[in-house]
Amino acid sequence: MKKDIYIFNDGELKRKNNTFYFQTGDQKKYLPIEELDSVWVFGEITLNKKFLEYASQKGILIHFFNYYEYYIGTFYPREHLNSGYVLLKQVEAYLDWEKRLFIAKQIITTAIDNILIVLKYYRKKGKNLQTYIDDIAEKREQMKFVEDIPALMAYEGNIREQYYQAFNEILENDSFIFSKRSRRPPLDKINALISFGNSLMYTTVLSQIYETNMDPRIGYLHTTNQRRFSLNLDIAEIFKPLIVDRVIFSLINKKMITEKDFDENYGGILLKENGRKRFVEEYNKKLMTTIQHKAIGGTVSYKRVIRLEVYKIQKMITEGAEYNGFVAQW
Repeated sequence: MKKDIYIFNDGELKRKNNTFYFQTGDQKKYLPIEELDSVWVFGEITLNKKFLEYASQKGILIHFFNYYEYYIGTFYPREHLNSGYVLLKQVEAYLDWEKRLFIAKQIITTAIDNILIVLKYYRKKGKNLQTYIDDIAEKREQMKFVEDIPALMAYEGNIREQYYQAFNEILENDSFIFSKRSRRPPLDKINALISFGNSLMYTTVLSQIYETNMDPRIGYLHTTNQRRFSLNLDIAEIFKPLIVDRVIFSLINKKMITEKDFDENYGGILLKENGRKRFVEEYNKKLMTTIQHKAIGGTVSYKRVIRLEVYKIQKMITEGAEYNGFVAQW
């Protein structure tokens, strides 16, 4: 499995012959170009066309975040696995209202199943979560009868809001209280962690889509419009509870991130650099955690599971295969 490199310092990304290196001050750090999947840039960097040409040749994505932790874009090299046939099938599935609704429902239902898995896990640990589990399970059943995507997304938003309220039971930490979802800017520490983690997940999924024949611009739950990418937003819904949220619980419950790791001077609340680094480190560990996967009959990392999810949707739209989203087993 290829590696991700995260850059927090200011400096320059350069190419020297057939290698890359990052220079900050007098220090040079060479990057393992043949093992690179993506480069994530949080600091202020400079680079040139020669660097980008070689990154494109090697199929390396470069994700950029601004000072306020917002994802601002990706250097997305020319697709090396693109397929006109798959693109046509993606568009056909999007324009077929029944098929699009089916795919969207499968994605949201799978996401809710994973939310319930997380809540049931913490209930076993003695957390008072049964009311949340019952309410979310009931809404999941009601959602089966929804006949349009806006209504589907309304159910999903309501369920996720209830789920986020359950964070207060799971964490039991007065320094980290969820009140309501706020994004730009996040208005409390929990929202700051959720927003940062979700941005990481969206870009992780984008990198995995790049390694398939699928086009990230055509999603099914999130409307395909002037937004650059939407399929990654769809698939991220499935994995946010299993990866992002579990990282948040671990960081707070183990006191790896505390209230001192946040900055409140920007009209909202942001993670400081050390907090971002700890989050990224735990996030990357979670991505590389291996699990038993029934479909392939062996162990596989969560990062690989994300790509397998893209393949499953591709197989459904091109071959008519049954699509069942990934639901964790623990």
